[in-house]
Amino acid sequence: MLRTRLWVGTLLVVLAGGALVVDQWFAPFYPLLLALVLGLSLAAGAELVQLLSAVRRPLPWLCYGGLILLAAANWLAHVPPTEGFCPDPWPWVAGAFAAFVLAAFLVEMATFQEPGTSLTRIALAVWLVAYLGLLPSFLAQIRWLGEPPGLSRRCNTEGLMGLVLAIFVPKCCDIGAYCTGRLLGRHLMTPVLSPKKTWEGAAGGLVMAAAVAVALDRLGPAKLLYHHLGVEIGFGVTLGVAGMLGDLAESLIKRDCQRKDASQVVPGFGGVLDVVDAVLFAGPVAYLWFRITL
Repeated sequence: MLRTRLWVGTLLVVLAGGALVVDQWFAPFYPLLLALVLGLSLAAGAELVQLLSAVRRPLPWLCYGGLILLAAANWLAHVPPTEGFCPDPWPWVAGAFAAFVLAAFLVEMATFQEPGTSLTRIALAVWLVAYLGLLPSFLAQIRWLGEPPGLSRRCNTEGLMGLVLAIFVPKCCDIGAYCTGRLLGRHLMTPVLSPKKTWEGAAGGLVMAAAVAVALDRLGPAKLLYHHLGVEIGFGVTLGVAGMLGDLAESLIKRDCQRKDASQVVPGFGGVLDVVDAVLFAGPVAYLWFRITL
């Protein structure tokens, strides 16, 4: 299990890192990032839809459409290739999310047959799109932080390093917690929600997150955290905590749906949702950090 987790994790790191680097050549549109965000959102969405019981499951096509709409909204503000055009992307994202909420109501109104489940399906559809469409929006928007407006966007190392930090710090925290917990774990952290997690593992994960944040900031081409040790450690610890909460949130979903894993498509990890859960919660925290520091 550990060996499989290590080689699959290494492969995922190489693929994600390679996509981010190659995408530099396609600035400011970043099509590989769009494909990555959209593909992972749809795959995780399919897993989440299947986790829900049939009686309360929202229409799959409605959820997938909402995820596509949210992903597209993140890119629309950055697509017009006009010098000086760089509007605030959040009205696009908020408008797309509001449109989906309205659509969820309209679909249930059009297909209503009997009372009892319509409100549950609406609520779950909105929750699913918020979880897998709205939260990743913060991660996607990091890519454009620090970019000059217009066409001259070929060397935005700030956005690239921001994504690297936002993705790899929480995932390395997960690896550190897993390894430390297996070696030293004695005291259970959440025995009901996630019985294998320990306080020793959590401490090891946070140390790993802080160390990775320091290393990436010092070795990377952009000084996002100013090479300031206190800022780097604070960033690593807060993203590590956010990633752990994201992992526990996904554990809550699986426990409530009485499933061990979201699926088995990723050897050693489970499903796509098991891979991205930490990053979903870490993305908004990282975005806030970079909005302050950049």
